[in-house]
Amino acid sequence: MTVVIRDLADADVAEVVALSLRAWEPVFASFGAVLGPAVYRHLYPDWSRSQAAAVERVCRDPGVRVRVADEAGRPVGFVAVLVHDGSFDEPDGGEVEMLAVDPAAQRRGVGRALLDDGVEQLRRAGVRLVAIGTGGDPGHAPARRTYEAAGFTPLPLVRYYRLL
Repeated sequence: MTVVIRDLADADVAEVVALSLRAWEPVFASFGAVLGPAVYRHLYPDWSRSQAAAVERVCRDPGVRVRVADEAGRPVGFVAVLVHDGSFDEPDGGEVEMLAVDPAAQRRGVGRALLDDGVEQLRRAGVRLVAIGTGGDPGHAPARRTYEAAGFTPLPLVRYYRLL
């Protein structure tokens, strides 16, 4: 089946939220394994509710460009990109804010196609430097491989947590 990348429509938002939760469920399970139950519960008392709200907020933000991978008339993935304004430290920069592919559509190049499309949207907007963030945990390993294969250079950062 052919996947077409197109602009997000209002009717797509509920399915984009749902597919993002399916896609990110293993990531949050990985966070739990890395952080331990106490810190994980503190940071993510209801990860699916907060992530659903974050995805919907991004989808409805007029300053964010959201594109979907459409297969047979329904979204199977999405990418959200943002052109940075002067308040960011990265001159002429933009960001791939979110990217997710439904698990049923993964490992078929959909994520890479969405990433390439998002980068092209930023290029057309005049961006010279594109950033994308991801986790260093095992759950984010597929994302890191995709970004590095697309020519992104990682800058390893470590964020530590301690519950008091």
